Amino acid sequence: MSHILIVEDETIIRSALRRLLERNQYEVSEAGSVQEAQERFSIPSFDLIVSDLRLPGAPGTELIKLAEGTPVLIMTSYASLRSAVDSMKMGAVDYIAKPFDHDEMLQTVARILHDRQQVASMPAESSRSAAPAAGATSDDSVNGELGIIGRCGPMQDLFGKIRKVAPTDSNVLIQGESGTGKELVARALHNLSRRAKAPMISVNCAAIPETLIESELFGHEKGAFTGASAGRAGLVEAADGGTLFLDEIGELPLEAQARLLRVLQEGEIRRVGSTQSQKVDVRLVAATHRDLKTLAKNGQFREDLYYRLHVIALKLPPLRERGADVLEIAKAFLARQNERMGNDGLHFSREAEQAVRQYSWPGNVRELENAIERAAILSESEEISVELLGIDIELDPLDEDFDESGVPLGSAVSNEPTEDLSLEDYFQHFVLEHQDHMTETELARKLGISRKCLWERRQRLGIPRRKSATAG
Repeated sequence: MSHILIVEDETIIRSALRRLLERNQYEVSEAGSVQEAQERFSIPSFDLIVSDLRLPGAPGTELIKLAEGTPVLIMTSYASLRSAVDSMKMGAVDYIAKPFDHDEMLQTVARILHDRQQVASMPAESSRSAAPAAGATSDDSVNGELGIIGRCGPMQDLFGKIRKVAPTDSNVLIQGESGTGKELVARALHNLSRRAKAPMISVNCAAIPETLIESELFGHEKGAFTGASAGRAGLVEAADGGTLFLDEIGELPLEAQARLLRVLQEGEIRRVGSTQSQKVDVRLVAATHRDLKTLAKNGQFREDLYYRLHVIALKLPPLRERGADVLEIAKAFLARQNERMGNDGLHFSREAEQAVRQYSWPGNVRELENAIERAAILSESEEISVELLGIDIELDPLDEDFDESGVPLGSAVSNEPTEDLSLEDYFQHFVLEHQDHMTETELARKLGISRKCLWERRQRLGIPRRKSATAG
């Protein structure tokens, strides 16, 4: 069981984070400051340290050198997100912005711990890690190299392209529906490139407020705007020598697109408020679920930037088109839950396996992972039933055999979504009715979901944010 140290001076946040991690089978210790952590614990003995950036006394970045190689995940608010760039330069393994989504925190922690296990096992070529990364596999040499499960034809084609493209410095555009694992593809491109030892900086363009996006990406000089009390480097600068991954690049404002185009054309950036340019060496990998070509024709995306990005385009198929991969990914996620919970006996019932194969999974890999995590936690026996998966599907007779693609022999399986339409209708009507007088935060709270989930559902259902709405 992995041992995690939380260093956070806000008792409420520290306690909530501890409960979240302990529910997911991590051993957790906590401290309110760097000094308390030093006095109470041997800091290098932990598997991961999660620390707030701003702490009484010494800042959270002090833990990076005290950790002696143990990864440090920095938590920071949007107001101090620029400081996270400096944290990355000082050696933090990653940062996460407050308020964070629980799933985002768990996925980040799992990825960092998995990467640490892989590094630890490399010198001795020891046995493979028991906790695969999201969509990862350990029993196929090609997939294992890339860290992604995929035996179907479209995924094997994608693997071949990744291996050809990764060693180059060409810009790459990854296209695919939300939740298909586009960041996994970006990480595979980075890990197989000559830049693998340099940082890969991931940015969700839709998650950063529009008023902050330019200073976050390109940095700013002291006095560039109200509140800019000191100059700060941007995320592009933090990725110097490595890879910059821009997720949902279709949401990037036109002004920021113009600055990004300069990075690609000239290999240089100019901080907000500065007259001086500086050289940067970054490889850009972008991802989107939107049709950038159509957006460019409609004037919503710069056409010259589109062609710069579209040097290499990789298409990630939705889960419903990946045949038998679905069940293999589901079993990998269940193996991860078994490892977290210290229980190797959890398994799917025959009906549950059939449901996993037949359901269309409109939320793709992310929806599948969440369904299995929920089922594993709620299961009162070692067999996970179809009811625990929480999906609405009418199963075919169980005596049918399935082909290697997971399709029942002798019958046609509909690929139509089987969501509860009344719930989606309720969501759509509620958002349209209230978004003029509610912030995004208020809408999410009323719906009982995170802001990230609200954004993803907007994208899936095609509900744009009103321009006049107050930013949440």
